[in-house]
This record gives sequence, C-alpha cells and structure tokens, in this order.
Amino acid sequence: MEKITIHLTNDGKDYEIPYGATLGEASRMICRIVRDPKTQAEYPVLAALVDHKLKGLDTPILWPHEVTFIGYNHDDGRRTYIRSLQFVLQKAVRELFPDKVLMVEHALPSGLYCEIVEKERGENGMTVPYPTTQEDIDALLRRMRAIVSENQPFSRRKIHLDDALDIFRKNGQPLKVELQRSLGRYFCSVYYLGELADTFHGPLVLSSGSLPVFGLVKVGVGFCLQPPSETDITQVVPIREQTRLGAALKEYSDWCKITRIDCVGSLNKAIYDGRAVEVINTEEARQERRYAEIADAISRAGQQIKIVFIAGPSSSGKTSSSLRIAQQCRVLGLRPKVVELDNYFVDRGETPLDEDGNLDFECLEAMDLRLLGQHLNALLAGEEVEIPRFDFPAGVKRFEGNRLRLDEKDILIMEGIHALDPAMVPDVDNSRIYRIYTSCLTSFNLDENNCMSTSDNRLLRRIVRDNRVRGITPENTILRWHSVRRGENKYIFPFQENASVLMNTALIYEFPLLKYYAEPLLRRILPSSPAYTEAVRLLKFLEYIVPLQPSEIAAIPPTSIMREFIGGQTL
Repeated sequence: MEKITIHLTNDGKDYEIPYGATLGEASRMICRIVRDPKTQAEYPVLAALVDHKLKGLDTPILWPHEVTFIGYNHDDGRRTYIRSLQFVLQKAVRELFPDKVLMVEHALPSGLYCEIVEKERGENGMTVPYPTTQEDIDALLRRMRAIVSENQPFSRRKIHLDDALDIFRKNGQPLKVELQRSLGRYFCSVYYLGELADTFHGPLVLSSGSLPVFGLVKVGVGFCLQPPSETDITQVVPIREQTRLGAALKEYSDWCKITRIDCVGSLNKAIYDGRAVEVINTEEARQERRYAEIADAISRAGQQIKIVFIAGPSSSGKTSSSLRIAQQCRVLGLRPKVVELDNYFVDRGETPLDEDGNLDFECLEAMDLRLLGQHLNALLAGEEVEIPRFDFPAGVKRFEGNRLRLDEKDILIMEGIHALDPAMVPDVDNSRIYRIYTSCLTSFNLDENNCMSTSDNRLLRRIVRDNRVRGITPENTILRWHSVRRGENKYIFPFQENASVLMNTALIYEFPLLKYYAEPLLRRILPSSPAYTEAVRLLKFLEYIVPLQPSEIAAIPPTSIMREFIGGQTL
C-alpha cells in the first residue's frame, strides 16, 4: 500500500501514513491526545492544522504535509467543539420543537445566548420568540445527552446551491437563504447530523461522542449554551451575571432587526442595491445620538460629577469615545479636560513582571496609584495639580508645567484599561465619578446559527490601525492578540458591570469597511508564518462580506469612530 510521509509537529517526528487515510485515522495511529506545553494537561484530538490550515479529522491525506493535531486547549479546537455542540443543540431543538427554529443570537462570557423562535415570522418580518421554560431546557439537555451518548457521526457534502436553498427554506432559515444567495456561488458545503442538514463556517468533530461536556441555563426568554471551561474541560464555563452587557447586545440586535439589516446577507444586498451611504449616515446619526445622551446624563448630575472614567478592551474606540463625549459636553456648556491615565504609569524600573518574566504594563500595579489618588482628591477639593507626561521611550514620568484645576464648569475625562476597577482609586469619593464602558459589541450574525465574534471585530480594527499608525505588521498584531485578550480577561471584563453606562461602538457597516483595508494586509502573511492559521480563518470569514468602495468610504464623517482605525479623523 502506498504511504505518505507527514511531519507531526506535536512531537517533531516523521510518520508514514497509508495514502488516503483521514486525519482522524492518522490521529488514532500516532497521536490520540495532545499535551499543553505550559500546563502539561492532556486533551483529546478535535481537529488538525495541515500546513497551518485548519482541517476536520475527516480530511484525507493525499500529499506529504506538516500536521499539528489540536485539542480544546487551542483556539481553533475550542471553536470546532462549540460549532459541533451547536449542531447537537439544533438537532435537539428540531426534534422537540419541529415547528420552531433555533437562533444563536450572540456570545456572552458564559457561552452562546440562544432563543427558540417561531418558524413563521411576525407581520413586521421580525422573529417571534418562544419563551423557553425550565422544563423545555431540561428536555433539551436530556435529548442532547442522548445524542452525545449515541455517538452520532457528522458528515459533510457539497451540493448544488438550489438544493441547499430548498433545505434552508424547509428548515425555516431565511437568513441563511439570503446569505448564500448573496455569495453568488453554484455549490454549498452542507453538514449532516442524521437527517438534519445545515452550514457551519469551519469544520466539526467526527461524531457527537466527542462532546461530553456542556450545559444549558435559562437566560431571559432564551438560554445560554455553556461550553467546557478553558482551564478545566471537565466543567462548563460558570455563569456570570452580565446584565448591562446582555442588554447592550440585545439593544443592538433589535436595532439591526428594525433596520432590516440583521445578517450579512441583508447587508450584502443593501450594498449591492447602492444603499451603503444611507447605512453609513444612519449608523453615524444613531451613534452620535448615543454620545449626546451620555453627555446629557453627565450634565444633569451638575457639580456632583467632576470625573469621567472611560474603559474598554483593545480597539473598542476608547480614545474616539472620550473625544466625542467631550465634544458633546462642550455643546452643553461644560469644559472637559481630557487626560490619559497612561501618564500615571510607574517608572519603568518599578514595573512588575508577569508570569513569563516580562514587564507587565497591564496590571494595576504598573500604575502610580498613590500619585493618581492624590491628584484626583486635590482636584475634587478645588486645588491645582501638575499633571505628569509619561515618556515612554525613557520609561519615566516627566513634570513639564502642565497644571490643572477643575473650575465650576470643568470636568475631567480619563481613559484607561483599569478605569472601572474600584481598586484603582480606593480613597477617592466614588459618587463624584461617572464610569463609561466602551466596547464593540457585535450582535450581527452571518445567519440563524452562526454569530459573529466581537473579538474578531476588534482584531480586524486593530490590524488596520496597527499597520497604518504604528507600523506593526498584521502578522505581529495577530501573534500579540492572545496576550492582549489574556489581559482583557484579567483586568477589564470582570469590571464592566461597574460602569454607569455602556457605550456600544459597533457599526453595521464596519465589516464591509474593514474588509476593504484588512483583506490585502492579511494576504501578505505567508503560509510558513505561525499567524497564517488565524489569517486564513479571518479571510474565510471576510469572503462572506461585500466590501465598501472608496466613494462609499468617503461618506464616513471625520468624527467617526472608524476614522480612528482607517485615518482621516479630525477630533
């Protein structure tokens, strides 16, 4: 029998595999589990990277390749698990509620928020939720566990688009129909679990038996699908109360439905129909109104509020938000003073080290909390202080005569990652502080069961901005992203519910905009790069989106959040 040689990066060895054997068969022969290099924990194989491209274990090996088997400890392993788990949930919903449809609305810190909706839409064309009871959730859990115990296989077929559209119409999935029609393709890859067919934008595991750990918990009229924890795959992600976050995501989702642009397919159609500028103008007006509402709230507080803290994850638009809120405050007769919290870093020699022995600029102890507290209390008392300027190349604070006092109409606006953490200013009167959390909270989906990631949205923003402003290659931005996310999970997300208000900076038109700028940058990443896997994943996602053209991009106002990333901002 003809053999194929593969190089397995998991152990650095070469192996001969029978020609045409699948990756799953190869895994059973040479690598049933993968070991995390940091923790040494062991994980079952879920998928593989073949020459840095993500592949399902059903993929045959026909040529020599470099292969890396991955488990739940890898980002793409987790995505593969969660995609497959969604299909099991969908099958359970279809069996127990044959006249209804599963909608995966958006991601929450504890998992995916889902609703069951009526197959027939309301008179306004919007979905009609079916209020899920605890008894419904218990029944779904039992059926999902049965499907897992039956170890039902997943399979994939490429079928003609017309046949796929017939399936989706029968399934009650008009968003999926609209997306597939907007792509202009002749064929469509469809996954099957028993007789149930659907599309997923990435591979699935081989069979349902690979998905032993999951949970469902009631949230609002729907429920949250809980995947395994990243740190302990025997336990589900614990539920975290995220009232403000959930409300902001629902508000954005409802807005998308009102505008009739509630998925990528309808957005693509709007662009094809020449409505891109109309969408841009409407979105910018909506966002400007939101900034005005925040300024109104600050103004109504009178002299009680003198300090405004703004925090948010990377590329959420914190800088632009602080400037636009300041602009709206000026309209109301206030005099905002914008100061960056980065000026209050400790000198470089006092910066703590992280777990890898590197300087940890993101921890709270990297800030001069004593000086910050002294200055804020002095300003609240009507005194004058000298604001430092942090010299980043030299790694020291410099005092250059920048003096500040807060008079009657003055307010201080400060932006930084720790601004929502009460431990940053424990001795400052909290009632005098208004806290704003900004984030790009995308609840705008590809179709009924494929939601879009807020993290991917921010990563695309950062790739474009880093390359334009900081001269950082897309490759380096991607390779740093995991560290950025780790810092956000530790220092930002746990405190987002402390905000007085949450500002969602997501815009419906930004994926077509970001595609125009990010796609050529991502295509520069070579297959030999460790960032190639992520670049391919992002490019595959962008394939579903119709880009804006330069004449349409010109309609984006110079005060837009998006100008922070693409250039041309006048704030």
